Amino acid sequence: MQWRALVLGLVLLRLGLHAVLWLVFGLGPSMGFYQRFPLSFGFQRLRGPDGSGPVGPPEGPAWLHRPRHGTEGRLETPRGPGPGVCGPAHWGYALGGRGCGPDEYERRYSGAFPPQLRAQMRDLARGMFVFGYDNYMAHAFPQDELNPIYCRGRGPDRGDPSNLNINDVLGNYSLTLVDALDTLAIMGNSSEFQKAVKLVINTVSFDKDSTVQVFEATIRVLGSLLSAHRIITDSRQPFGDMTIEDYDNELLYMAHDLAVRLLPAFENTKTGIPYPRVNLKTGVPPDSNNETCTAGAGSLLVEFGILSRLLGDSTFEWVARRAVKALWNLRSNNTGLLGNVVNIQTGHWVGKQSGLGAGLDSFYEYLLKSYILFGEKEDLEMFNAAYQSIQSYLRRGREACNEGEGDPPLYVNVNMFSGQLMNTWIDSLQAFFPGLQVLIGDVEDAICLHAFYYAIWKRYGALPERYNWQLQAPDVLFYPLRPELVESTYLLYQATKNPFYLHVGMDILQSLEKYTKVKCGYATLHHVIDKSKEDRMESFFLSETCKYLYLLFDEENPVHKSGTRYMFTTEGHIISVDKRLRELPWKEFFSEDGERDQEEKFVHRSKSQELKIINSSSNCNRVPDERRYSLPLKSIYMRQIDQMVGLI
Repeated sequence: MQWRALVLGLVLLRLGLHAVLWLVFGLGPSMGFYQRFPLSFGFQRLRGPDGSGPVGPPEGPAWLHRPRHGTEGRLETPRGPGPGVCGPAHWGYALGGRGCGPDEYERRYSGAFPPQLRAQMRDLARGMFVFGYDNYMAHAFPQDELNPIYCRGRGPDRGDPSNLNINDVLGNYSLTLVDALDTLAIMGNSSEFQKAVKLVINTVSFDKDSTVQVFEATIRVLGSLLSAHRIITDSRQPFGDMTIEDYDNELLYMAHDLAVRLLPAFENTKTGIPYPRVNLKTGVPPDSNNETCTAGAGSLLVEFGILSRLLGDSTFEWVARRAVKALWNLRSNNTGLLGNVVNIQTGHWVGKQSGLGAGLDSFYEYLLKSYILFGEKEDLEMFNAAYQSIQSYLRRGREACNEGEGDPPLYVNVNMFSGQLMNTWIDSLQAFFPGLQVLIGDVEDAICLHAFYYAIWKRYGALPERYNWQLQAPDVLFYPLRPELVESTYLLYQATKNPFYLHVGMDILQSLEKYTKVKCGYATLHHVIDKSKEDRMESFFLSETCKYLYLLFDEENPVHKSGTRYMFTTEGHIISVDKRLRELPWKEFFSEDGERDQEEKFVHRSKSQELKIINSSSNCNRVPDERRYSLPLKSIYMRQIDQMVGLI
């Protein structure tokens, strides 16, 4: 009988503890009992694609069905609670139903971010970058990455060529230093920027026996070299004096050298879609895989296009654009969606999943950003068509963020041909999408989707790589310091100027300091629940995560005040939107008559081609049709933020 009394005593003690927590903090069982954390969104009512899970209402919950359309093709939205009224699927229930209505939001957030706190957070973000960068230079350079726990450098895994997680990214070319160049400039550190550029020019070579992923080399290395080159040659020098004495376009020459070494990926492919990997010395490996992901093959146009237009050489843009068109032509005739893995020789979809995360994310991003930079209408037309398909088949839930009945909106993974749900998880890369929605002005939907990812962050202090929204638990538990949620937070703040997003940024900063900081930098979280770590600091932490956090709190940064329009690549490299990038001296090559001539030119191209440079030193204040980062604050957006009380 003693053991029964002991068990009863423990149960009563736990219930008493919960009661105290509810009364004092309003936290209840969620503190320390993460598996019961009530991140509901109505997900507990759902069935999975295999029919598993609790039974829902007779007609099935809204999440499992594509939006219904009325007689005029418009989405039908059930009438329900109006603004400010909490229903069972309101954002207030996301973290346990705490708080409801503008009063709670006003009390905690409105006007509650004084300039002194913003300066403190800006300095903390800068300090985070400096700590990681200085330790990389002290313990890892000239290797590619820093192992921050044991304070060592990391390069390609020569002993295991199949270790693609490492070898796809690390090419033995001082990756972290190269990737961080424009962050140094944005933070106004001219002396370190100049020192770093000289180090890159004098020590980095691409004549290496390294097999790298074309996509990673393009966005991390090629993009950074082009960004830094344009910062150096900008006659306005908005970030301070970033000029290099006796600079002779060396970074542009290096970008050209790297791009030429990537060109073999586009050869001997029947579809025009490139091979996923090349050896920087020898070209495509003999045993190369014929399968590639849509994002990897279709997200090269920004960097390749900039290079072509700076050089006056159409080759690079042409091969990248050919790949985009080839993928676009393979989309489903029924849904307009693309899959996530394709065979480059047959054009057969190996992976039929269509979503916003890994394998597809930056494909959509670069359709829009290519139009912003280059002004090619076909890019905008493709993006608009893709966005319409996304809204029709991937978006589930009610039409409005916080009005009407049903579940809040979420974008799910579906079969590209049928639009039917394929699984019940989302991945952390999808958190970029609210930022993309800001660029097209769909701010209300961006606010709503961002809140979903922030709710997950609040729960774990990080974003798990995959989160199962039906099981309300991570499917893949690691967090490699990704920037996507920070990027969307920054862009939403620029769109709304609402202090809520400064608080989100502070939350993220403090979580990173608390859970990921180690002896020599910031480490990947191996497990977002127990906070165990892996000894790796990927280059995008300095290139993107720290950069967006810094810009979020640095209101006076030249990015916001110089009068120049800027755009960020998918790796966070800053590019000024310049009218010169909209000039197309080889227009005939993109006509139907000229396409065969351009292909002939590409096939017979040699690596010893002459480099022709177009002056890129001036920027343009006004570019027709460009999308702006700073959108006017409208009352509807403010109202939607006010209704997100439950995230507080």
